Amino acid sequence: MNAQHVGTSGDPAARRRAIAVAGHRGDEPAARLALGDDDAGVRAAALAALGRMGHLGGEDIERALADASPAVRRRAVEVAVAAGLVTAAPVILRALDDTDVSVVESAAWALGELGETTPPAAGTVEALVEIATSHRDALCREAAVAALGAIGDPAGLDAILTATGDKPAVRRRAVLALAPFEGPDVEAALQAALADRDWQVRQAAEDLLD
Repeated sequence: MNAQHVGTSGDPAARRRAIAVAGHRGDEPAARLALGDDDAGVRAAALAALGRMGHLGGEDIERALADASPAVRRRAVEVAVAAGLVTAAPVILRALDDTDVSVVESAAWALGELGETTPPAAGTVEALVEIATSHRDALCREAAVAALGAIGDPAGLDAILTATGDKPAVRRRAVLALAPFEGPDVEAALQAALADRDWQVRQAAEDLLD
């Protein structure tokens, strides 16, 4: 990436404000110029500005997910969801392999959000199952479980059931993720959750059983 500044200001905060204004004014050239700024915050603001204008494309998300800054990569998946950019799902799917756990968490969340409105891209459920059952970070597992529940594909059910034995926050999310599913295994998991050590897990199970 070639280092450059938007406008004449050497202050990154001022450049971020300028790009926010550009987004509200519909100044696409300024926002696109800012995608190459040497400050990650400005680049992230440029993505948000393009999304606000409705001028965000899948190629913008793909480039942003290759950015050196995790903050920009996180913003890329967030704005893709906000813009309803379902065509970006295959690119976001690859972000599940990101080296930064916050990007992985955001990508899993984004795939769940997009999966509520359109069939998931090929390999999405399998990749989320892998994150939900084996990722080292509990927040990533929690986000993947939530995404599997949002998508509601039967292929994700076993991973959700496994997650009912994870850490409390993951267990709570797993119980909620069982909502789209039925069957004896689901019923048994909900009944078991009624006796969970965590009151929020118990409450979630009670709500679903009611």
